[in-house]
Amino acid sequence: MPSPSLLGVFAHPDDESLFSGGVLARHAAEGARTAVVTATWTPDTPRGAELAEALRILGAGEPRMLGYADAGVPHSAPGRPRLCEAPLDEAVGRLVAHLREFRPRIVVTHDAYGGLTGHPDHVHTHRVTTLAVQAAGLERLYPDAGAPWQPSALYLATHPHSALAALSELARAGKGMNTVPDERVTATVDVSPWLRQKWAAVLAHRTEVERGAAPGLLAGFPEAVRDGILSTEWYIRQDAVLRATTQTELKA
Repeated sequence: MPSPSLLGVFAHPDDESLFSGGVLARHAAEGARTAVVTATWTPDTPRGAELAEALRILGAGEPRMLGYADAGVPHSAPGRPRLCEAPLDEAVGRLVAHLREFRPRIVVTHDAYGGLTGHPDHVHTHRVTTLAVQAAGLERLYPDAGAPWQPSALYLATHPHSALAALSELARAGKGMNTVPDERVTATVDVSPWLRQKWAAVLAHRTEVERGAAPGLLAGFPEAVRDGILSTEWYIRQDAVLRATTQTELKA
């Protein structure tokens, strides 16, 4: 039996590979439908092309992009508002349309901190996704966005306090360390069998490698250190989404 269909929703091109590349690759390898919605940048930019390559490597289909501008890079979506400045109702409606069209059983996005660094686009993507997952199943909300569809589970990509030792090199490089108590983590996934695929997807984001962002930092670490950072993915199940439906779990 294939793994359940999975839709990732992330702020920037490269977030999907860094935070959930292993789970995306695993679900695709097991025959599940997988896809990614990216909140910022546009397909006709270099980073849009890099995203397309990364998704091909992960088996996650073609890019689905909301088309808002990155908070710090206005040219990422010329003529469009920054994600955090766009009308919330508009952003939620755009994502609801993708949810109803793709009809995933599982949705994965950033945690409430916006991941380790707390980037404002990550935090806002978390908010938009949480609202959209709830709205997608209600027929009177966004009636022009397609027939209602309720995902069975929402998982938040996170890092527990116990991962701080493995993340120490990132901390020394100046990256933020927003971690959560271990007891909040509901799924710990060993993605080492898909690590080669995940790392290839991270490297596909060449712009970020070259400018020394997270993919570039990771590329400069010894392989053992990098593997220690990337070989496990942690998630918090957002139980408030659907308490009364059949449980749909990420496999540990």
